[in-house]
Amino acid sequence: MFRTALRNVSAHKARLLMTVLAVMLGVAFVSGTLVFTNSLSDALQKQSAKGFDHVDVAVTPKWKKAEGDKVGEYQVLTRELVDDSAAVPGAAQVIGTVQGFTAIADKDGDLLGDGFQSQGGNYWGAEDPRYPLVDGRTPKGEGEILIDSETAERAGYQVGDTVRMSVDGPVLEPEITGIFTTDDGNVAAGGSLTLFDTASAQKLFGKAGTFDEIAVKAKDGVSDTALQAQLEKALPSDVVETTTGTELADDQAKAIASSMSGLKQGLLVFAGISLFVGTFIIANTFTMLISQRTKELALMRAVGASRRQVTQSVLIEAFVVGAVAAVAGLVAGVGIGAGLRSLMGTLDAPMPDGPLVVSPGTVGSAFAVGILVTVLAAWLPGRRAARIPPVAAMSAVHAQATTKSLVLRNTLGALLSAAGVAVVLAATTMEGTDGQAPMGLGAVLLIIGVFVLTPLVSRPLIAAAAPVLRVFGVSGKLARQNSVRNPRRTAATASALMIGLTLITGMTVMAGSLQKSIDKMAASAIEADYMVSMANGRPLSPEVEKKLKRSGDVTATSPMRNAVVRIDGGTEYLTGVDGATIGELTEFPVAQGAFEVGGTQVVVDEDTAKSYGWKTGSDFTVVYADGEKQQLTVSGVYRANEMVSGIMIDTAALGPHEAEPADMMVMVKTADGTSDVVKDALEKTLGTSPAISVQDKQDLSNEIAQMFTLILNMVYGLLAMAVIVAVLGVVNTLAMSVFERSQEIGMLRAIGLDRKGVKRMVRLESLVISLFGAVLGLGLGVFFGWAAGELVGSRMATYELVLPWSRMGVFLLLAAVVGVLAALWPARRAARLNMLQAIKAE
Repeated sequence: MFRTALRNVSAHKARLLMTVLAVMLGVAFVSGTLVFTNSLSDALQKQSAKGFDHVDVAVTPKWKKAEGDKVGEYQVLTRELVDDSAAVPGAAQVIGTVQGFTAIADKDGDLLGDGFQSQGGNYWGAEDPRYPLVDGRTPKGEGEILIDSETAERAGYQVGDTVRMSVDGPVLEPEITGIFTTDDGNVAAGGSLTLFDTASAQKLFGKAGTFDEIAVKAKDGVSDTALQAQLEKALPSDVVETTTGTELADDQAKAIASSMSGLKQGLLVFAGISLFVGTFIIANTFTMLISQRTKELALMRAVGASRRQVTQSVLIEAFVVGAVAAVAGLVAGVGIGAGLRSLMGTLDAPMPDGPLVVSPGTVGSAFAVGILVTVLAAWLPGRRAARIPPVAAMSAVHAQATTKSLVLRNTLGALLSAAGVAVVLAATTMEGTDGQAPMGLGAVLLIIGVFVLTPLVSRPLIAAAAPVLRVFGVSGKLARQNSVRNPRRTAATASALMIGLTLITGMTVMAGSLQKSIDKMAASAIEADYMVSMANGRPLSPEVEKKLKRSGDVTATSPMRNAVVRIDGGTEYLTGVDGATIGELTEFPVAQGAFEVGGTQVVVDEDTAKSYGWKTGSDFTVVYADGEKQQLTVSGVYRANEMVSGIMIDTAALGPHEAEPADMMVMVKTADGTSDVVKDALEKTLGTSPAISVQDKQDLSNEIAQMFTLILNMVYGLLAMAVIVAVLGVVNTLAMSVFERSQEIGMLRAIGLDRKGVKRMVRLESLVISLFGAVLGLGLGVFFGWAAGELVGSRMATYELVLPWSRMGVFLLLAAVVGVLAALWPARRAARLNMLQAIKAE
């Protein structure tokens, strides 16, 4: 039986090619994902380990737990602790590090690098081993800085140039006195690193006289654990804690591996979708191959082959096909991994240097996936073939499915579909994340149910296309009849395309609806013309609002300031606002009382009020971070949204209890509303700082839209693999169908159907099958998009379903193009058949 299986694989190489390609693409996606993420993780870990070359033990501030009603806080590392660390016998070198956000502009005034990765720090002493200088000298005072070599190259800066930069708002224009190299991962990821002398860094980052960390290097012959023990003995245990460089490197490696796992799992999900789609092709291929060999299988049974041997023969064929596809997929996957790494570099997301990592796990996964998927998909056709009695196979009585099997299939499909719909609808009534798992389960049940029912659904839906197909005469009529001749085969072919379009349509519906809802939310709740914030989302200096108030065009401003307090023993957040202007800058629906903020009067959102049992007039006591207590009164309860919520208090009441006031955002209203002229004037008022972002509501909307568009494009790109696999399925089905119908096509040619007519027949058949799958995909995608929206809508009051008719029209058109392109080769092959040889074929 093994030799027979190998002979069959060799005899049907061309017909198995599409199956090999389908499995190969899925395996390539899986192995490419593993190669890319393993290579990235390995490179990041090695680079991270370099960052700890000068740290044998790190001394960090300890968290000081809350005493009584006070809010907890970190201790501080003083210069005295640095000196005490240096005095330890095993210490060879001690560096006090200071870190903070530093935005540096390019020569056009735009922010360099990613705002979240634009960092600043201190250069320690006359020579800092962490940052070797390649040009220039060390900085002295706030007017001098060092920048990393990659940033200098990217922006075209040289020693002696003056740059525009900002730390927390105010603009500085220091001179570049030197350029250094670094192993910092943020720089490798496209960010920037700016260094000041230690005193200037402490002043600019608001850490006068203190450090974020003390890095200690051990003397030769002193282990990191011995040095750690010495430091723990010399330093106060209630102020600091110590960690060895080895532990830091291990923790960093685990963090990198953890962050990579999310990316890896996301990519593998799409690889799984491709493989799932590929199973339809494999099952279709083996079903058709077996149907073409029924007499051969019957003869094998007649001469003594058992059912098990027939099934084993089919599975051996599948094993060989899967092994070949796995090898090809692994090779292609290594290429995909290398290509993804290069692509990251071209998209302003540079990768750290390192070799491609092809681990034994990647190789094992490629073979396991390729072989298992192929064998499992071929098992059912093989089992079905083994159950055909030899006499029935000889007489082709087996060709039509029995009424009993069709009834059983349709009943099972109806039950699965009904269960899927019921579970999805039930999930839409749940709140928060509780409905996510049930909705996922319902979606899987519904997709499987629709797949099982597809043969039943295919006849009426394809029949609906009859009036259009009649326009093409005999070719159109034959195409319709061929499409429904074998409903199971048509269903499997169309379902492969259906799954890809279901996911694409569902994501498009969700993205469009969320975008519309966020736009509606901003329009309904925010009356301010502009929102001013830091480019990296960090707090703004209160000086920013003071400058804006002095601008002649500004009529009203209010900060949005967060503060941690304790209420009834628990931690809560207050939002500090300007009580006199907040009502002019926002418009929230008021459920109780009035929206009045001032003195000890505050407004509270409905959820917070409900959780504490508050209503208009309720009094409660807060304990600020400085330990002071204050009694506040609820003047009103408002309906919050995802942009603003919580307890709003006047900054006049909050300010005295804040050691370092900082605003998350400043809302601004101007006399002339929004315009490019007004926006430019506000930016100039703030010194055209690269660290500060001035946005109107349209800017916010565009930023969110850009994010949704980026995510959608990524999803489209990843799902394109599944669509390509589906196209291969259409090609495979049509090619093998043409082979099966060789005699029939020969007869059609003999009675007058010309080659153009034959090509048109095959193309129309492909078009009908593709559009059938597209219609099912669009329908399911809209349903899942609506259902997911209902789940989101329970947490977003402004959620509104938006059906992207234009995009769905494009998807339908693309499905038609897929159908036409997939039919090119099979149609050409059918038209070129020799009619006399075809008529004689069995």
